[in-house]
Amino acid sequence: MPTPPDMAPKVRIGVVNQPIRLHASALASTRTLPIIKRGSADRLAQTQTRKTFDPFARFDAFREKGIWLNVPAPADTVDQDKDGIRSTLADVGIGYIGWTHNTFANNQLPNAARSSIANQLYMGQNPTFATANFVIVTYDLSRFGILDGQIVVGAEQQYWTWKRPGPDRVGLNTLAYYQTFLDRKFELKLGYLRNANEFTGTLFGGISGSNMFALFQAGMSTNAAPTPAANLKYSFDDHLYNKVSVQRSISPDGPYAQITENPSGLKWGTANAGILFIDELGYKSKAAPGVPDTWLRAGIGLNGSRYKNLADPDQQRESGNNFHYIAADRQLWQSDVEGTPSRGIYGGFSIMGAPPDLNRISRYYELRLYAKGLFESRTSDLIALVANNTTWSRFAVDAALAKGQLAHHDTTAITGTYTAHLAPGIYASLGLSYIHNPISVTHTPQTEHALNLLVSTLIFF
Repeated sequence: MPTPPDMAPKVRIGVVNQPIRLHASALASTRTLPIIKRGSADRLAQTQTRKTFDPFARFDAFREKGIWLNVPAPADTVDQDKDGIRSTLADVGIGYIGWTHNTFANNQLPNAARSSIANQLYMGQNPTFATANFVIVTYDLSRFGILDGQIVVGAEQQYWTWKRPGPDRVGLNTLAYYQTFLDRKFELKLGYLRNANEFTGTLFGGISGSNMFALFQAGMSTNAAPTPAANLKYSFDDHLYNKVSVQRSISPDGPYAQITENPSGLKWGTANAGILFIDELGYKSKAAPGVPDTWLRAGIGLNGSRYKNLADPDQQRESGNNFHYIAADRQLWQSDVEGTPSRGIYGGFSIMGAPPDLNRISRYYELRLYAKGLFESRTSDLIALVANNTTWSRFAVDAALAKGQLAHHDTTAITGTYTAHLAPGIYASLGLSYIHNPISVTHTPQTEHALNLLVSTLIFF
């Protein structure tokens, strides 16, 4: 698996939004029905019915809107509504969610070519630790008659022992305004957005082994690098939609350069960054009894930023970069049709591409097979197997060969992970990732292979 400058989306583990089952006494109210005669014996029976309610349902209006990322509901957090704090805030229109994501990677092969941290070439070459911490606060504007209206403010802090995917930062994650109009046919979201959570994606959040860096290199904003944008989604019906964005591109030199120049995320733009236009057409159907979970999408991006030309590095920067992608995920089998129809086995693929003269990644292919709640005793655990192949720019490869370096045309990785839901709001993941050529474009005889042990925790509050 290649080592992109922004690994945060890559290492996110799958998150399953599973409501907590409370005791019946907390969920049920009872009423007594009239006495009923049964048969010739005139037996008397007293029948009770239960009206169930979800004490957390009122918080749904405060979850961030417009994103594909399936962040757990307040029921699946450590603090839930402890001491009524969440309810008190909800009474004045405020909601919140926070989480901490901690990851560790370490190559298990004996010839890992360990180095100093400063000279590390890929994640896991030395034992590598990273943490990313988020707080998102929302304010409900529907209380003022604005249909689905919402203000979103978020902050992000990240730290890496290996700085290349970073750098370390504390800054803005999002600052957005959202509303719907014309009977919810249109959804508008504008502000400082991270479009990595608005376009493409997967059904159950980020799955270990998945990689969107082919889109980041062409300008799409990320969790650590939000940029000004206006997104508009039109729903043709309950399933078919088209979503467009006019976004300030991140730096054409990549997320690392973007964060270095704009660590707070508050600057309007960075050097050589222009306007990125994104358009995604998709079809989405949620799981229901006998109806499999399905998400099909295809998108393009056109970027006016000024990029270095890999075919002729001496010439001036040029605009006209672009990207395209096709992705599909579908539930192949429902293991609990009547109970929780989203449980079962899923399959999916992604194909992404960008011009090789302006991007180091020219093609990205991914196949994924994953299962939610495969075991009756572990109904919200997630198992994932992801295989991907990254094709590097032929111009970058030719330039490395011309310098006498060892170079490769692609990188292949196979990653398997098990994510366990240990308690409300607490997830832990364990996995292995085999990577052929873990460094982009160039390698040494000692760095052609890696077998990374992956360990991560994800805690929501």
